[in-house]
Amino acid sequence: MPDPLPRIRVTRYVTPLREGGSLPGIVEADDLGTYVIKFRGAGQGVRVLVAEVVVSGLARRLGLRTPRLVALDLAADIARYEADEEVQDLLQASIGLNLGIDFLPGSFGYDGGEADTTASAADDVAARILWLDAFTANVDRSWRNPNLLRWHGDLWVIDHGASLYFHHAWGGGVTDPARFAAQPWNSDDHVLAAHLPQVPAVDAEIRALLSPEVFAEILAEVPDEWLEPVPGAETPDDLRRAYVAFLTARLGSRSWTPGGDGE
Repeated sequence: MPDPLPRIRVTRYVTPLREGGSLPGIVEADDLGTYVIKFRGAGQGVRVLVAEVVVSGLARRLGLRTPRLVALDLAADIARYEADEEVQDLLQASIGLNLGIDFLPGSFGYDGGEADTTASAADDVAARILWLDAFTANVDRSWRNPNLLRWHGDLWVIDHGASLYFHHAWGGGVTDPARFAAQPWNSDDHVLAAHLPQVPAVDAEIRALLSPEVFAEILAEVPDEWLEPVPGAETPDDLRRAYVAFLTARLGSRSWTPGGDGE
């Protein structure tokens, strides 16, 4: 079973990335790497970071390219030298463990208007991305915000925080996995919607790659600090089991499958 994400210390905050509402940034770390940092103190908090880890793990198992993830330890002294008050407040609110996403230098955003003739936009890759987004109920890969990068000629999936919406309803306790399992997925606004007819061809192969055991391996990568207790799931391992139950229920359903019974 995989270990939690490797823990690396932030050594310098470089610059904000103002494209997103959560104000991610670029940082340098003590492994000499450069990362996009997703802050625990931004937006909807650590559950977004959990979604990033889980969906990234699923993407890798589906054969999709997605940047390497690490856990970034942010100390208070990093915020002390930031002149921008908005950024300083965010840094102060995010002291502790944050998510780091390997920075891909020279990458650029996928344009949904491109001709689908390159290898990175091949039917198989596009179909797998559609399947992944439907399975995880990702609502944020539209033509306005594709959350896809081209790097060295390949297509990379990024920014999975808008997936797994069900955990935002856990404030009052873990809800029923069956409701998520049956929830349909709307592909109308998806940047790769033109590839929907190819999804049924990869559905059986993808389902064979996933299982409760695979989901448990992926959840083992999530740091305990991001698994906040809720009624009915008071420990990190309880939360991990809840995620596994929801993903397993979803895998057992076909009502959400794009290009098939769910469309």
